[in-house]
Amino acid sequence: MVPGKNLWHVAEMKELQRTIRLLYTGQSQRARRFRYGLIVFDAVTIVYFIATAALPATPITTSVNAGLGLLIFLDLAARFWTSDNPRRELTRIYNLADLIVLLSLLLAPLVASSFAFLRVLRGLRLIHAYHLLRDLRRESLFFRRHEDAILAMVNLFVFIFVTTSFVFVLAFDEEAGIPGYVDALYFTVATLTTTGFGDITMTTTEGKLLSVFIMVVGVALFVQLARAIFQPSKIKYKCPECGLNRHEPDAVHCKHCGESLKIETAGETGA
Repeated sequence: MVPGKNLWHVAEMKELQRTIRLLYTGQSQRARRFRYGLIVFDAVTIVYFIATAALPATPITTSVNAGLGLLIFLDLAARFWTSDNPRRELTRIYNLADLIVLLSLLLAPLVASSFAFLRVLRGLRLIHAYHLLRDLRRESLFFRRHEDAILAMVNLFVFIFVTTSFVFVLAFDEEAGIPGYVDALYFTVATLTTTGFGDITMTTTEGKLLSVFIMVVGVALFVQLARAIFQPSKIKYKCPECGLNRHEPDAVHCKHCGESLKIETAGETGA
């Protein structure tokens, strides 16, 4: 009887693993809503950790931190458990950031030094928002029509806030809190736009190299956004004959090979 029970438990665990994997990678409405919920959770935790970075520990914040730490741990554990390549998951920067966040939450009650400033690295979870683009591409005609501009804005938004997290961690004291994070955001935007007001500057070699990186990448992202906004918009639709995947929204034939296209449109209403 024992071997039979063991086989039943193994089958049950595999079914649970499959169910969780479908939530993270499936195409059902339930899976998409789950992933949207994860992005909302990520955003809420990012704002919370920024807001409480310089606040003294209280029983309430300790309890909230423990609850958030448990949820982050469960999310990470589910990702690793359902992944076909757990080692690859360790190389993803947002997973590494979450491991650092979890470590800071675990060490907080045990040591006198505060590691709250490390939790700002939770902002790297914004990178994971790119996984939602494939859902939006399937569900939203508006997104398909304006994908280049939306993607360029997402690139710029993620770059700004991820870079701001790095600037805050590397250049500001952990007691700086929200004003310090705002200063880091201000420095990042002033640097990537090459405005250079000069009221906040980097004095170390590492800081100067970070400033150069922000300027070079930031200008490239701004150019990409401007080009996506002002150039004629095209829609992604793979031609079944030649594979060309960019066409005019109202195209009925592929410009490359002449193959008939069936691009989904919302239609037009007469005046």
